[in-house]
Amino acid sequence: MARSLGAALPARMVARLSQSDFRPLLGRALPLITLDTEGRPHPMLCSYLELLAVSPTLLRLAIAARSGSARNLQERGAATLLVIEPEHTIYVKCRASGAPLLIGGLARFDLTVEDVSEDSAAEWEAGAGITSGLTYAPAPDLDSPEARAILAALRA
Repeated sequence: MARSLGAALPARMVARLSQSDFRPLLGRALPLITLDTEGRPHPMLCSYLELLAVSPTLLRLAIAARSGSARNLQERGAATLLVIEPEHTIYVKCRASGAPLLIGGLARFDLTVEDVSEDSAAEWEAGAGITSGLTYAPAPDLDSPEARAILAALRA
């Protein structure tokens, strides 16, 4: 059952999304849901490389500028980030603030945190838990031009 934690990321999530020590998190995928032109959920998978917590109330996201998710964020602004891992299950409802910063083929969005919910097993589900998050391989090479461009866009 999910319960709201308010309109700011808890300190542990700010630390996790701060990129201060994210090498162990590379290769983990995080679903991000936007809304398409019909109002339907539009999923994408992003990584810890593409997200940066600037503060408890501000996330930055750097994605392909010509992607459907970038278009959805520009046109409708709404997004929900799902952090579903053994350590925690967190849903972050956000809204894009203003036009994205376009850098090469990337669009960098500032996402204002509107609500954070934490999901946990209901009483009747006692003992149930997430055993693994979404993972992919190979993990990004942080020395690649693409990774360096994403990291630079998040900090621009």
